[in-house]
Amino acid sequence: MSDARTPTFYVLAGFFALFVLFLYGPTLTVLILSFQGPEGGLTFPMNGVSTHWFGVLWGGLGVVDVWAAFGRSFRLGLVVTVLTVVISVLAGLAFRRRFVGSTLVFYTAIASLILPSIVVSLGIALEFRLFDDFVKAYGLGPAGFQSSMGLFTSALGAHLTWTLPFGLLVMFAVFNRFDPAYEEAARDLGASPWQTFRHVVLPIIMPYLVGVALFGFTLSWDEIARTSQAVGGPNTLPLELQGLTTTVTTPAIYALGTLTTAVSFVVIGLTLGTGLLLRRRRLRGASDAGKGTL
Repeated sequence: MSDARTPTFYVLAGFFALFVLFLYGPTLTVLILSFQGPEGGLTFPMNGVSTHWFGVLWGGLGVVDVWAAFGRSFRLGLVVTVLTVVISVLAGLAFRRRFVGSTLVFYTAIASLILPSIVVSLGIALEFRLFDDFVKAYGLGPAGFQSSMGLFTSALGAHLTWTLPFGLLVMFAVFNRFDPAYEEAARDLGASPWQTFRHVVLPIIMPYLVGVALFGFTLSWDEIARTSQAVGGPNTLPLELQGLTTTVTTPAIYALGTLTTAVSFVVIGLTLGTGLLLRRRRLRGASDAGKGTL
């Protein structure tokens, strides 16, 4: 620790600083420019400081209903989060034992990570269009049926192809390191399989479930490519934001970007806080149990 810094250290430190600036500079720029005054433009230098453009955003941006798109993305993100957590846990439990075709199922489940997002989106859209043609051809749909594509059908499936592989990989790693002695002890004490899972397994893996939930929501919240062809009707907020970049020429677009970024940071903060709280409760419970045995 007492050795003098070498020139290599400063070169690497400078390179890392440039990397951080490249990574977070655009977000910081959007954040700063969103607080311009009423006469502000889309570039520096800033013309005053105010929250004027957030007021403009609150009033709506022309023909685009930003808040409806916000609600759609938020609801979709919550559903994706719940399904990602539940399916990942069930898959992790299933893969604790080898079964015929487990390797094929595993690679099939994570294959969408390496497929181009736009290809996945187009494939899902094509599947639903073929299904719609089949329904219309045989009159199987309700009166006035147009398409089965929508927020919680095709778009939900497209988002799950992105979030589920991450959740599966996390839960596979968790259960690969899980000590079965805890479950054996619970069974020796007369616990049923459900009681063992609820009172033993679930509390232990809960911090990791929080991480999977974070993956699920944040990946869904800002997804564009996989949603672009598969959403069907009304757009999600990222798609509306992408469209507004060619029509809105005021810092209101930056205010919208700041708002969406703030939502992501709030979710991350709540997730990390929940994880720390669960860890603290677990350590406190272990400490209390240790004192009780003395």
